[in-house]
Amino acid sequence: MNQEFKYRGHTLEELQKMSNEQLSKVLNASARRFLKKGLKDQYKDLLNKIKTKTNPVKTHLRNMVILPEMVGKTVQVHNGKEFTPIEIKPKMISHRLGEFVDTRKRIKHGAPGVGATRSSMFVPIK
Repeated sequence: MNQEFKYRGHTLEELQKMSNEQLSKVLNASARRFLKKGLKDQYKDLLNKIKTKTNPVKTHLRNMVILPEMVGKTVQVHNGKEFTPIEIKPKMISHRLGEFVDTRKRIKHGAPGVGATRSSMFVPIK
């Protein structure tokens, strides 16, 4: 049941061969606006690094739209404290890099300590 990936009726190879104008007609509205404004120098630099380097590229650009040419690469995205590695898969196309990196940790509450509540006054201290 290994099904070939298609994004809105186009295979990954077709998407990678498209120009930015053709690609913007296929992508969703948010990604379309991002490409229509034109890529700034920092986004162009990130794309060039992703294409040329073999090891993971570190970036702070969480709002970068994932394009078909980025598929299969590993990018380390900053979450505010550290860099989290992401392997870009075809299903991530037209999403932002920041969507796949959590900026907040899960809170794990432990048992309340002595003095935390009024009832803990009556708990014997060992």
